Amino acid sequence: MTDGPRQRSSTAGSAKDGDKESGGGGVALKKEIGLVSACGIIVGNIIGSGIFVSPKGVMENASSVGLALIVWIITGIITAIGALCYAELGVTIPKSGGDYSYVKDIFGGLAGFLRLWIAVLVIYPTNQAVIALTFSNYVLQPLFPTCFPPENGLRLLAAVCLLLLTWVNCSSVRWATRVQDIFTAGKLLALGLIIIMGIVQICKGEYYWLEPANAFEPLQDYNVGFIALAFLQGSFAYGGWNFLNYVTEELVDPYVNLPRAIFISIPLVTFVYVFANIAYVTAMSPQELLASNAVAVTFGEKLLGVMSWIMPISVALSTFGGVNGSLFTSSRLFFAGAREGHLPSLLAMIHVKRCTPIPALLFTCLSTLLMLCTSDMYTLINYVGFINYLFYGVTVAGQIVLRFKQPNIHRPIKISLIWPVIYLLFWAFLLIFSLYSEPVVCGIGLAIMLTGVPVYFLGVYWDNKPQCFDAFVDKMTYLGQKFCVVVYPAESSSSGSGEEGEEMKEAMSPLSKDDGDNHKSADC
Repeated sequence: MTDGPRQRSSTAGSAKDGDKESGGGGVALKKEIGLVSACGIIVGNIIGSGIFVSPKGVMENASSVGLALIVWIITGIITAIGALCYAELGVTIPKSGGDYSYVKDIFGGLAGFLRLWIAVLVIYPTNQAVIALTFSNYVLQPLFPTCFPPENGLRLLAAVCLLLLTWVNCSSVRWATRVQDIFTAGKLLALGLIIIMGIVQICKGEYYWLEPANAFEPLQDYNVGFIALAFLQGSFAYGGWNFLNYVTEELVDPYVNLPRAIFISIPLVTFVYVFANIAYVTAMSPQELLASNAVAVTFGEKLLGVMSWIMPISVALSTFGGVNGSLFTSSRLFFAGAREGHLPSLLAMIHVKRCTPIPALLFTCLSTLLMLCTSDMYTLINYVGFINYLFYGVTVAGQIVLRFKQPNIHRPIKISLIWPVIYLLFWAFLLIFSLYSEPVVCGIGLAIMLTGVPVYFLGVYWDNKPQCFDAFVDKMTYLGQKFCVVVYPAESSSSGSGEEGEEMKEAMSPLSKDDGDNHKSADC
């Protein structure tokens, strides 16, 4: 984590060589993500294994079927409001990196670095490791029908899944988005099957738990604390709604496709979540649903008979696509962080021919493989889940701050401030409840995040590092370039070309002037 400019000068020759090798026009991240792939990234990252395996967290805390469905609807609406705020930020600050880039440009380098630090250290490696382990569990389960698959076998298959998808992402952006499109379509078809079966059940008269008198029959006494926890669980289930903002610079016509993909995807996911839960209670009582460790599998066993194998395969396919989407977007976050001088500059380089951020992808893969070797990843997720949610609110608050700091900046989309205020009120309610109900867990999460403060001042803020350290970093960067065959992207290409590129540069420049950290200039 050293300064961008110093490293940039030491590798300038390599960059020029790469420009020549790629045809003289420089290399840059390609704009290959269209509207369908953009929707695939959002839907594929939100819908993981949760809706298939354990949608019971909301039901358990809401205490009734009716209230659980209301929670799913309200959290979907709040997620849509948050996504609307991110849509404005995404076209106002048209940089890859999502909330990291927005927090950094609005609140300064330290705030942005802390967002990046917690993502690099815990959030993405643990989430990807857990999704990969879920994939391997559902693939191996049929081979071990009477017992649990061996732990080492699960971790080995999860590692193979990660390595395969990292290779796909390193090879081609188009391949990665095609994989995402196919597996997102697969999981939507599986959920569509569940919803259709639920409609058939309703037509047969199996809607006892959907009748108002029964839907609100409490499984336990209603409790404000438990209901708040249900909303928190519902909000976590929609996690991933902001991932498209991490790849803004690779979107075709981002001013149009970013908001359009958000407006299509979030209502679609909300519809699927609500109606999948309705379908579940047409075949299972709330008690059966809460007792099941894999709700979709139990649902399939009850209604599909000999075809019940479809559900575990659907979960495996869903998680495989989830790993791909997470690798794709998280590598762009690390790429953006390195470009701003907050991570080693090697991570801000792309392959001279494939135009993919290979060092960032390898770094993402390696950190996830390391997480697979520890048994504490689930504990770490609990600790930092609160921090992840904290930064959603900080980012949306930044939208309001930006309205006053830069009132005249070009905003292709400008929403009413009532929307970020509504989101922040809901966010503050959940945040305060989290602190009240689990102060130790939240405190440890904050402590993990704050370990990034000394790292920031030593690695980023401190300019005059020892010459031997700079020489070592330059040498490692050069070796990394040779090994991965990567160079810095061309300065102007990734922001688009022609008129669109000029608009993007104009939108980004006012913020850059205000940021004291921005002497580490953006390369893409």
